[in-house]
Amino acid sequence: MNAVFAGAQRLRDRSRHAAPQVFDLIREKIVSLDLAPGTVLSRPELQASFGLSATPIRDALLRLQEEGLVDIFPQSATVVSRIDLTAARQAQFLRRAVEQEVVRTLALSPDRALIARLQAFVTEQGIFAEQGDLARLSASDEAFHRALCEAADVPDLWDLIRRRSGHIDRLRRLHLPVEGKAQQIVADHRRIVAALAEGTAEAAQEALRDHLSKSIALGDEIRAQWPAYFA
Repeated sequence: MNAVFAGAQRLRDRSRHAAPQVFDLIREKIVSLDLAPGTVLSRPELQASFGLSATPIRDALLRLQEEGLVDIFPQSATVVSRIDLTAARQAQFLRRAVEQEVVRTLALSPDRALIARLQAFVTEQGIFAEQGDLARLSASDEAFHRALCEAADVPDLWDLIRRRSGHIDRLRRLHLPVEGKAQQIVADHRRIVAALAEGTAEAAQEALRDHLSKSIALGDEIRAQWPAYFA
């Protein structure tokens, strides 16, 4: 596990509280599957990696437990949780409901600056997909959807979605390396942006709904390929 957090001390911003930064970094490693489901997280090793005392490490792990990303067994161990398909489906339902209303709102009042920003995301995502840089593609994908919520003036709802999305995000990361998946993400985003630019709310909602449904629809197949990763 130490290798996963190599350089963690250098990454921390000393002007910010430590626990949120530790939380963000461990969460990123879990969602990216650098820390696979079932991995035991040693608190002493985390303290050594981050150069911190026990308290911020404990606080970060408690937040991860609240998101369902780790299981804490008192006096025993902290383990990266396995992917729960039921939780993933509920998170996808929530995200679909929120973001469909978001794109409807944005399509009814098209904003040129927003469209240009979204098109820039799609352009860079096309480059990442061509290069096979799935980590940067995934980060840009998240930034694209965050930008939609921020533009609709509901950033807190994006934060809610993020807190609920650990299981569905990991399912998507397992799906992402499948041939053609990266290119499909780019094509889906392009459809969403085109509908927003045209001001066609129904088309934007349809494109968004289709985009968000692909990985969860293959949940059982993905679980069959990676059974050790699932509850």
